[in-house]
Amino acid sequence: MQYIPNTEQDREEMLRAIGIPGIEDLFADIPTSVRLNRPLDLPGPMPEMELAQHMRDLAGMNGDLDGYVSFLGAGAYDHYIPKIIDQMLLRSEFYTAYTPYQPEISQGTLQAIFEYQSLICELTGMDVANASMYDGASALAEAVLMAGDFTRKNKVLISRAVHPEYRETVLTYARGKGMEVAEIPLDDGVTSLKDLESMLDDRVAAVVIQQPNFFGCLEPAAEAAELTHGAKSLFVVCADPVSLGILKPPGAYGADIVVGEGQSLGNPVSFGGPFLGFLACREKVMRRMPGRLVGQTVDTSGRRGFVLTLQAREQHIRREKATSNICSNEALCALAATIYLTTVGKKGLRQVAELSLRKAHYALKKLSEIKGVTPAFERPFFKEFVVKVANPPEQINRRLLEQKIIGGLDIARFYPEMAGQMLFCVTEKRTKEEIDRLAAGMEV
Repeated sequence: MQYIPNTEQDREEMLRAIGIPGIEDLFADIPTSVRLNRPLDLPGPMPEMELAQHMRDLAGMNGDLDGYVSFLGAGAYDHYIPKIIDQMLLRSEFYTAYTPYQPEISQGTLQAIFEYQSLICELTGMDVANASMYDGASALAEAVLMAGDFTRKNKVLISRAVHPEYRETVLTYARGKGMEVAEIPLDDGVTSLKDLESMLDDRVAAVVIQQPNFFGCLEPAAEAAELTHGAKSLFVVCADPVSLGILKPPGAYGADIVVGEGQSLGNPVSFGGPFLGFLACREKVMRRMPGRLVGQTVDTSGRRGFVLTLQAREQHIRREKATSNICSNEALCALAATIYLTTVGKKGLRQVAELSLRKAHYALKKLSEIKGVTPAFERPFFKEFVVKVANPPEQINRRLLEQKIIGGLDIARFYPEMAGQMLFCVTEKRTKEEIDRLAAGMEV
């Protein structure tokens, strides 16, 4: 095992300490029938220069967003990441740090998390935010559990226009809590207010919508909030943080809990993770909030300091009293979001959102000029939209991929009744030339 830095003497001393004659004895409990029983099928040793080129060749076999133009969204978005973010994240005190349990030696990390929480509150219009979740899906599921605990009710209404994988995660979490989840039908690509009104009763803990929703359409959120509060239920909004550069914050139209996926804020797509779930809420429900919270205080000398506060995690209080057993966070991803929001600022975030909006509308106009392509909905939308196509989506995407274009999502994967429809995403990174290439590729 030449790749292990321990010497032969080191290995012998360790084996002697644990009382076994050889390394193979460590695997004695593994049946020989399931062992490989041959060397790995790998090339022999190479000089460093040749190995570096070999690894480059292997990496070059993969497609990536540097070499391909992406129009795929559906929860993971190709937004521009300022170069300062990677450079800041490379600081060892950030990427080697874990939970700041000891505030006296963790002030830098605690302050960074506090700033992140403050930015999320400002973005969403909420009173309190936690120190990040695994991803948007689990953040939404935690919000549903929060609502159930706060209202002491066990039913949740969730729009069918919420991301399908988020809904699956909610169902998984709710099953363990014995909560009932009912889906609100759609009306031309958005939540049906008529159905919502008829489904509300005194057992409903929360109503969940996504803004913009999975199809990119803008929901009648204020009306949904009014109906929800009329039934004494909590209103939960799953928001796209970039859209909040131009849309009203959920707090302005009645949200009680706001969650979402923060990957768009300075984090790469990275084949699906790690991502960054954010969760913020009104002060009235903050004691049901899971995860870590960083608070600002003063020490005995009156100097500003930061500490973990409102601890409701199972590592800090009795497990059965914990609001959630989630026991990690996405601090490095949250730091990336903090640097991103600080770097672009209010004007920059608005510009990113406006460019995404305008370019998405230009893309829909260009695609609609193609014979056999029509908009699926007549609704206002942000950076994503659905079109009906004459040819099979799989065939279209295969043809686009040959031109180094990643096409849209085949909606039938999640909504069988919407076969023959595709969801496209356009961010600020896409140029007019790239959008025109997409349209030309779909015309063939």
